[in-house]
Amino acid sequence: MKEFLKEIKQLDLGKVITNVSLKEYTTYHVGGMATAIVYPKNINCLITLIQKLKEKHILFMILGNGSNVLFSDKNYEGVLIKLTEFDKIAFHGNKVTVGAGVSLMKLSQQTIRKGLSGLEFACGIPGSVGGAVYMNAGAYKSDMGYVVSKVKVLTPKMTVITMVNKELDFHYRTSFFKKHKDYVCLEATLQLKKGNKEEMEQLVLDRKKRRLDTQPLEYPSAGSVFRNPKDLYSGKLIEDLGYKGLMKGGAKISEKHANFIVNFNHAKAQDIKDLIDFIQEAVKEKYGVDLVVEQEFINWE
Repeated sequence: MKEFLKEIKQLDLGKVITNVSLKEYTTYHVGGMATAIVYPKNINCLITLIQKLKEKHILFMILGNGSNVLFSDKNYEGVLIKLTEFDKIAFHGNKVTVGAGVSLMKLSQQTIRKGLSGLEFACGIPGSVGGAVYMNAGAYKSDMGYVVSKVKVLTPKMTVITMVNKELDFHYRTSFFKKHKDYVCLEATLQLKKGNKEEMEQLVLDRKKRRLDTQPLEYPSAGSVFRNPKDLYSGKLIEDLGYKGLMKGGAKISEKHANFIVNFNHAKAQDIKDLIDFIQEAVKEKYGVDLVVEQEFINWE
């Protein structure tokens, strides 16, 4: 691995950071160490990097803002790729083309300032645009599938193609990318519409207040842990079991919102995983409902 990283640095593909704590790159603030993180400068550098990783059979993955993942406490013996340099934002009338590394919240704020409606739902989602497309992030009965018109994609064959909305298979908290993890979202074009700037700003303020009142934003978390089953609410099922405030190690089921698990006191990743498993078993036993986890488990094998 040392020789590989030396080669990547010599090729000047982008910034390379070695021996990084995943606690600093995930919103749960848990996880072991990763061998390296690389920030490719552009698409060509990304292609070269992935080709080299595949040639050397080195484990790798694209990591967004770390807001919907749970790494294990083990070391990640591979390379994480951050598309932070893919940060261009270009407006064309009611459309915006945006790089995968852009903050979704930042983009949402910019669209509102320009009087464009469609991304108000995203003002409280702390992910990257690429991550949001990948998982079809959403809130308030809307999601990325409603606004994404096309996506620039890197295929497993290292070719760049454009995929349109109907090819992206957007459904509740999933997309084409979740089922085809070797395809990489590079850039998305969003179709928005004219809106009333003052009304949108007020809506966002109202929702921010509601989030502060009802969600444990004062502690590290990864947002909602479970998808809502059809016609049910995961938080309500967990709350009705009396599990608000339940702790395992340093992880706690939030007392504000039972579908949030927070890093309350220097939690380990295993503490969070144990709580997730416990909740799934308890809800299955009591209600016969299989709760589906929104977050992705990484490096648990």
